[in-house]
Amino acid sequence: MKRSQREGHRALFDEYCNYVYAVVMNVLRNCGSREDVEECVSDVFVKIYRSYANGELRDGDLKGFVGAVAKHTSIDYMRKLMSHNKRNTSMDDENFPEMASDSRLDADTEKKDRNRILMEMVNSLGEPDSTIIVQQYFYERTAKEIANSIGMTAAAVQKRSVRAREKLKDMLMKMGIGKEAI
Repeated sequence: MKRSQREGHRALFDEYCNYVYAVVMNVLRNCGSREDVEECVSDVFVKIYRSYANGELRDGDLKGFVGAVAKHTSIDYMRKLMSHNKRNTSMDDENFPEMASDSRLDADTEKKDRNRILMEMVNSLGEPDSTIIVQQYFYERTAKEIANSIGMTAAAVQKRSVRAREKLKDMLMKMGIGKEAI
């Protein structure tokens, strides 16, 4: 940073990008899109750069500071996303949805339960498998993109993905949940 602010920013980004991405992804995985995660990661680095420019980041544990900024920024971002998803609609509004029937409510509840169970199973795979599956199927990232974000090769990501899917399939079969249920 003393030689060149630009080089310092690049070095800081290169060193902590995967770490920040993992922290943000962990917080936003259930409520944000891929673009939301990337925007939040950018916001984290902007805050870190500003802290350095203001003299707040001279001494101490840099990784701890980066992690704290990433965590707090992603939590704030999650709150913002959650509040945007809760829209208030007047019953007089012509676009107001009709009340759901009991059968549709039951179907929605069953679907939510299956999704919750599936996410629990994905999380039970452990790292990095759970992150690979979430990024691959929920955020539609390629093996190369995932590999760059978690520090693996694309081939290793593909292999782990295949094994993780097989584990998930076995867990679902043991629970009596077939492909048609999901």
